[in-house]
Amino acid sequence: MKATQLSIDTLDRAQERFLDTLNQMTVDQANTMPHPLIKSVTWLIWHTSRMLDYQVSPLAGLDQLYTTDGFKDRFNLDLPDDTQDWKHTPEEAAKVVVSDKQVLIDYLEATIARAKTYLYTLDESSLSDIIDRSWTPAVTRDVRLVSTIDDAVMHSGQAVYTRRLVINK
Repeated sequence: MKATQLSIDTLDRAQERFLDTLNQMTVDQANTMPHPLIKSVTWLIWHTSRMLDYQVSPLAGLDQLYTTDGFKDRFNLDLPDDTQDWKHTPEEAAKVVVSDKQVLIDYLEATIARAKTYLYTLDESSLSDIIDRSWTPAVTRDVRLVSTIDDAVMHSGQAVYTRRLVINK
């Protein structure tokens, strides 16, 4: 099995966990932060989608879906466009709320589909290409993809945990 196929399968599993978790919750439950340091399922799905979009779109030579496909307007969050969501304070994370779970589902599905399309078409010989020299050591394509997919997996597990905390209150 090719490395890209392993990555695709891993993304599929993260998506399944997110969607299963979200389907077991009301929108209010999904928006709930059970503790100031435990982010909501809404935030976890939004952040994961943003990270996939932010990291994969440039690799694919495409603009981010968040702006081009109207997700920024659909979410309509009280946060700056250049928010560094991986550094969100509890107060900033609490601003990531939705009135309809479908926007989360749509954005997650769109960003995972984009990532999978990119992975399907990627020549595996380019995985070792340096794509970002602003870090030491410089970041290769495979390191960027692994860290992005790992983030999706980690947050999908956190979403399951958060759902259990919120529903079992």
